[in-house]
Amino acid sequence: MTDMETSVSLTAPDTVDMAKVVGPQDDILRFIEDCYHAQILVRGNSVRISGEQVEVDAVSSLFTDLFQYVREGGVPNRAYVKHAIELLRTGEFAPRALRDDVVLSHRGRSVRPKTAGQKHYVDAIRKNTITFGIGPAGTGKTYLAMAMAVRALRSHEVSRVILSRPVVEAGENLGFLPGTLNEKIDPYIRPLYDALFEMMDPQRAQAYLEDGTIEIVPLAYMRGRTLDNSFIVLDEAQNTTPQQMKMFLTRLGFASKMVVTGDVTQLDLPRGISGLKQVRGILEGISDIAFCELSRTDIVRHSLVSEIVSAYNVWETANAPVQPVQ
Repeated sequence: MTDMETSVSLTAPDTVDMAKVVGPQDDILRFIEDCYHAQILVRGNSVRISGEQVEVDAVSSLFTDLFQYVREGGVPNRAYVKHAIELLRTGEFAPRALRDDVVLSHRGRSVRPKTAGQKHYVDAIRKNTITFGIGPAGTGKTYLAMAMAVRALRSHEVSRVILSRPVVEAGENLGFLPGTLNEKIDPYIRPLYDALFEMMDPQRAQAYLEDGTIEIVPLAYMRGRTLDNSFIVLDEAQNTTPQQMKMFLTRLGFASKMVVTGDVTQLDLPRGISGLKQVRGILEGISDIAFCELSRTDIVRHSLVSEIVSAYNVWETANAPVQPVQ
């Protein structure tokens, strides 16, 4: 060991199952070793970490968190460890700060932010009247917004929840599709129903939908309304026109909160400018309005989703049209 290196020994409490800490076939331990240059030796409930001071400190913090997570009943996996490492590297939040931030619980399952970006997003929704969540697929923009909406309804902070999406046709005209208007629109708003029924008992959710406590409506149906004492979520907002975005935002009533989510890289608008792309330049800096940018590091779906997003970003950058010199 050189003068620049150090070592630390940690001992897990007797209540901690080290098999869960290191993972099946030491899978989590191998993953940690791949992420750091420190040497890690696990013997029984003891962990010895050697290497440069900064690496040893980081790995020590990670194992301390894993001990606590397992002690609380958690079973870490690679995804959990990956997000914990990212949090420790940013230094913004300790992993426990995210574990303790339970947005919503249902049938023993808790919804909570899993990344620093998601934590900033949830905190912004709590603090501001209007919050924009902008980022790629899989970053939890809609899911966390809906969880916050259901929580607000449960705690009587609002008297109703309104979930909306623009209906943008992709290849087929609604007028030529079979069925009633509601049957034609249903596929566009079905993802909101699916998320809602994950967060509430189906009977309760259905009762709320029937009495209007929860509404799931196309954006076009919002015109002319003033929404008081409501939690309003606009999803897929990249597919709004500037006029639609203005119309939606001006529906805000007293004692209400709005969350607008979207991914500006996934536009289905046939022509024109996205209202979500334009709105930041108009509203940024206004008090009580927050813009939260989520990135591929906030993706909490299958690890391949992050790689797909990254690959498309590289391709789109390389193939972007050259702007003519003015």
